[in-house]
Amino acid sequence: MAKLNLKPTAGYLLIEPLEKEVKTASGIYLPDNAGEKPQKGKVLASGSALYQDGKEILSPAKVGEIVFYKKWGGNEVKIEGKEYLFVKFEDVLAVEE
Repeated sequence: MAKLNLKPTAGYLLIEPLEKEVKTASGIYLPDNAGEKPQKGKVLASGSALYQDGKEILSPAKVGEIVFYKKWGGNEVKIEGKEYLFVKFEDVLAVEE
């Protein structure tokens, strides 16, 4: 992976979507275009805290952590042919432990 020199603005995370499973639990292999895009990814960078109504909202995840995000959350960007997402802090549903 190429080094990305991007720092998200306040309230956003830069996420690399993880590859979706291509094999079902029963052992059936699916083509790349079957199903939906994954809603899980690795945090590559985090913007600073967001201030809203006088309250500080910290990032829900740290760089390197795997997160689950809303189905329609995030803004896709392509860099050198690879897709990444800028996701709002509020669109992160969970951090994998």
